[in-house]
Amino acid sequence: MACRIVITGVTQGLGKALTIGLIQQGHTVWGCGRTATAIDDLAQQFAAPHDFAVVDISQAQQVQAWAERLMEKGGTPDIVINNAGQINDVAPLWEIADQTISQVLDVNIKGTIHVIRSFLPRMAIQGQGIIVNFSSGWGRSTSPGVAPYCASKWAIEGLNRALAQEVPAGIATVALNPGIIDTEMLETCFGEQAHHYPSPTVWAQQAVPFILNLSAQDNGQALTVPH
Repeated sequence: MACRIVITGVTQGLGKALTIGLIQQGHTVWGCGRTATAIDDLAQQFAAPHDFAVVDISQAQQVQAWAERLMEKGGTPDIVINNAGQINDVAPLWEIADQTISQVLDVNIKGTIHVIRSFLPRMAIQGQGIIVNFSSGWGRSTSPGVAPYCASKWAIEGLNRALAQEVPAGIATVALNPGIIDTEMLETCFGEQAHHYPSPTVWAQQAVPFILNLSAQDNGQALTVPH
């Protein structure tokens, strides 16, 4: 059965790979990102019922307006994937600019919350749906130089566990560690070593069926995409 799937951060990396992989499987994707040119490219490549919009998920009003427009036109999503994220340049916490810390926390934590709050009420009325909150290996362990990012992803793990206790029957919220993938974000931390890991396209071959197989029984789980 074809699903309606919301994905944040679709302009590059894992979000773009998921978008392409899910569309190839026959599903409808409603995606957002902050890079207008990349959003325009996706909109030209994938016409309606797919939908791509410029949205800053750190801004609650933008997210709410986007969600209302999508649901008025296309109905309630079956899956919401909170993929969008930012990471700081590797440095000790006391050397990272306040603005950078705020951006990481606003996108990774508050952005995820804004998306959940905008779509979940309608999903709850429908009585079914899956929310996938992208975590990280650094949401379950730590490394020096990425303290703000670690803080944001540990927050996602806690948010997910608490939310799982609140959602009604038929809804599942899952914290998903995608694994170590060769993305621009990873290159920020690993440099050239990032290229030793799978590309987003290769990763999506495993991630797409894994996400599609999630069910209400997975509510509250902290999972990892298999490799």
